[in-house]
Amino acid sequence: MARKADRHPDPGQDDRGRHGATRLPGFDIDHYNLPLRDPEGDGFLGDRASQSAFRELLDVARARHLTGEDPFGRTPSAELGKDAIDLALVGGDPDAAHAIHLAVEEYARRLAYVVQVFLAQPQWRGVERIVLGGGFPEHETGELAIRRAMRLLQLADTGVTLHPLRHDPDEGGLLGWVPLLPEEARDHDAFLAVDVGGTNIRCGIVEHRLRKDAYGGKARVLESLKWRHAGDDPGRNEAVARLAAMLNGLSAFARTLDLRLASFVGIACPGQVETDGSLSAGAQNLPGDWERPFHLPGALGARLDPIDDIPPSVVMHNDAVVQGLSELRRMRKARRWAVLTIGTGLGNASYTMR
Repeated sequence: MARKADRHPDPGQDDRGRHGATRLPGFDIDHYNLPLRDPEGDGFLGDRASQSAFRELLDVARARHLTGEDPFGRTPSAELGKDAIDLALVGGDPDAAHAIHLAVEEYARRLAYVVQVFLAQPQWRGVERIVLGGGFPEHETGELAIRRAMRLLQLADTGVTLHPLRHDPDEGGLLGWVPLLPEEARDHDAFLAVDVGGTNIRCGIVEHRLRKDAYGGKARVLESLKWRHAGDDPGRNEAVARLAAMLNGLSAFARTLDLRLASFVGIACPGQVETDGSLSAGAQNLPGDWERPFHLPGALGARLDPIDDIPPSVVMHNDAVVQGLSELRRMRKARRWAVLTIGTGLGNASYTMR
């Protein structure tokens, strides 16, 4: 079930600093994690436009259309690096480039179709702009597919435009915490943020610089750490302990930079985040069982070092929501906008500016 604001808050309500916030100054987080079932399959519609879907399409194109030796050998497309695919697209074997173009075209059609289905839902009615996050849009092949999807949406007269992240997608889930910061954290120079994914966990020191831009458009990641947990296959306790160690290390590093670090940690995580900070669904790709009754903010907070003698406040929100908010400044003139994060699956969220 999609997370939504099921109450009618007064105009002055401010959810900053709360788990799963929905009402913020100037805008609302309307919905996220909208589960659209695929009418032609057993999964979700968004799976048609995931990174995994593109790799499957590339496998099909390689099998059907390569007339000579496959330049990728017997390596499945799922195991190919982005750089290897991009190199074959722009400067490799003509047959390989042809196969990639075929996969790109089919993927673009799927993405355009998925976007149109989302736009037809009541939760997305009136959406004018869509931020595209995740790692897929950042490389040559993904960029080409998105440009083609944009053209298809234009030909379909949808009235919506697609906007790939302007910054490093690895940083979107960290920078997007700036609009969610509670007032007391804004009085400091920086804070700690975490982006938990099915493959990697990223932590960073984020300098919000809200005095330069009230929308967070000048924020920057000063230092970050990344752990590819999928290769280690850790249990839940090990993952939490490793995450705490990363954050404590960054906290110590902030002191060497003479930063006034807020006693606040924002965690962007897949799944449905309840108001008490627990996950009620959608955490199946995380290391161990992270859904309730497990409470990540509490388990992590108990392992974190105090910052200026104050135990850090640990706050959770959905990763697609947070990644979309990293582009709040660029979206501020749209009445309604949304985000799709193209990763292992397809995360989604929608917003309304006030």
